[in-house]
Formats: sequence, C-alpha cells, structure tokens
Amino acid sequence: MTVENNGPLPGSGTNRVPLSRQRRGVLQYLRGQAAPVTAGALAQVCALHVNTVREHLDALVDDGLAVRERSSPAGRGRPAFRYRARPPQESPAREYAGLAAVLAAQIAGSSADPRRDALAAGAEWGRLLTAGQPPTADPKEARTRLLDLLEEIGFAPESDADAHQVRLPRCPFVETAREHPGVICGVHEGLARAGLAALGPAPQQVELLPFAEPDACRLHLGMTEQTTGEDDEDTAEHPAPAGPPEAHR
Repeated sequence: MTVENNGPLPGSGTNRVPLSRQRRGVLQYLRGQAAPVTAGALAQVCALHVNTVREHLDALVDDGLAVRERSSPAGRGRPAFRYRARPPQESPAREYAGLAAVLAAQIAGSSADPRRDALAAGAEWGRLLTAGQPPTADPKEARTRLLDLLEEIGFAPESDADAHQVRLPRCPFVETAREHPGVICGVHEGLARAGLAALGPAPQQVELLPFAEPDACRLHLGMTEQTTGEDDEDTAEHPAPAGPPEAHR
C-alpha cells in the first residue's frame, strides 16, 4: 500500500466512552469562551444549574478535556476556580502516539497477516470502549452513537443526515498511519466494526476508505444498494471529525 496524499489532520481525544449529550454541550460552550470562566458564568451561558455545570466541569477536568485553575486574588475570600478547555495539542491522546508507532511497526514487521491482526486488535478496542453500553434497536441511532465515540477519540466525524456516509478530517495517529496505513487504519476499521455491532440491533456494513480525499478519510456505515448512490450534500450534520487514514488498495 502507498499513501498518495496528506490525509486527515492530527486529531485529539481520549480513550474513553462518549460523553453524555449534556456534558458534551457544556464542553462545547467552554470551548467557545475567549478566556477561562467560572462555573457560575458558564452556567448562565448553558442555562443549567451551577451545581450541574460544576459537576460536568470536574468530570471534564478528570478526563483531561478541561483545565481548572485559581483566579487571581481580589479582595477577601478564596479566589474562585476558573475553567478552560484544553487545546487539541494538549490532549492526553498525543501521549500514545509514540506507543502506536512502535506497535504498528511491530505488527507490520512480524505478522504474517498485518491487516487481519490489526482488524482483530481494533475490534477488541471497540468492544472495550462500548462495554456496558446497552444496544439500541434503531440502526441509525447505533451509527450516531458510534460517531459520538469516534468524536471523543479524536476523529471529528462529519456525516450525512442518516449517518451513512462519514468524512473523517482528523486522526489521532495520522503520522503513524502514513507510515503503516494497513495497520493503523485496519485497527480503526476494526474498532468501527465492533463498536457498531455492539451498539446496534444487527450487523451493519462498515467500510473505511483511508486517505480517500486529500485531507480526509471516508467511512461508510450500514450502506445498502439504496444508500450507496446517495450524495454527501448533508455532510457535516455531525460535529466535524477526523478519520483514520490508510492507503489506497
């Protein structure tokens, strides 16, 4: 395999289960602030109770998605805590990039079938990330929940209205994927397959097209003869994502 373009931008995220819808909303509001803010100020923006916002903020700090810091002293009393979202380059996911490179090189150099082993490793990762999550009876909801998971990992998915055709403009391990696309992208495809199987009522087709665009990968979910001819005009309904790069076959 050879990589013929740059593919997605580096992604960010954490190896964790997806955030709840409300907590993800608090994070999005926090990312929209020009400077660190208090829980009270953010609660007004989010239209939530300050205790609820503080609980979400503390969880985001624990997940490495936000930073908590003391305000400068001003008058009597203890300075209030202020919060800011972590920039992508500060994401804990970057700490695993070196490990991913080492493991990819090991699989590529020693496995008799690197893609098969990569898919198996990715499937195990997908099962781990979805463990304990009850499956839905709605195939579309299952696809949407998979996209939420990919977003949290750092792929920033952009999908059509039915979550069938997905554009992945970011990838947490894009540098290693350019060097070992068959391995890294195989892991990502295995993750998507197992994740979707765990979250939904029945198996759905999963196809990853690594480096399908100059600046993104493509992911097809649950595609049928009826959906394969559909266009991407609704792309971007889901939060902007990034996908795993791989090589053209």
